[in-house]
Amino acid sequence: MRFVPRFTDGQAYSERLGKIVCVGRNYADHARELDNPVPSEPLLFIKPATSAVPLESPIETPAWRGEAHYETELALLIGEELTHATADEAERAVVGIGLALDLTLRDVQSRLKEKGHPWEMAKAFDGACPLSPFLRLSQVPNWCALSFTLEVDGELRQRGEGADMLFPVPTLLAEMSRHFTLEPGDVVLTGTPAGVGPLTRDTELRLTLTGGLALTTRVAE
Repeated sequence: MRFVPRFTDGQAYSERLGKIVCVGRNYADHARELDNPVPSEPLLFIKPATSAVPLESPIETPAWRGEAHYETELALLIGEELTHATADEAERAVVGIGLALDLTLRDVQSRLKEKGHPWEMAKAFDGACPLSPFLRLSQVPNWCALSFTLEVDGELRQRGEGADMLFPVPTLLAEMSRHFTLEPGDVVLTGTPAGVGPLTRDTELRLTLTGGLALTTRVAE
């Protein structure tokens, strides 16, 4: 069943979920922890709508393909078409803010990177993008200064601050819109901070976001 974007009040968004546009290495500390160079421009890739699943549901991964790593990210729901947008236009197009796990088959990704191949097989598989419900902007006191956390079995693993992004949200959205038109129903993932690691079966994940979003999920047994 196709994922339907919803707000935290339970109301479904009026548009179907479109593409999920992602940025790699948008936090310098994460680039360094994987021994990757810090980029001078956004490193963009896309997950299809078929990769999205509700974050509250137990997380399933294709274990036969090697380790799956969690990468907690701020997720933005787009409400207006953006093509070659300015930063101000891009910022005004955001209608919802939530959290996502950019699940990554790390062994597969490493093999692809060694060969200079695209990452989609490691990033775009079914279930690769668990998504939370979205806060409306009226629920977020200062959405440009958001922070989020991930705990695994009660232990803090990731903390992200919007101020630490290499490419801030308005700049990032404007840059994305130069390469692909963003449409209502698209979701943008904004990168992950340091602390990524493998998912372990039957562990509990708790995620929080400034503005009152807090949810708990589990990795399937």
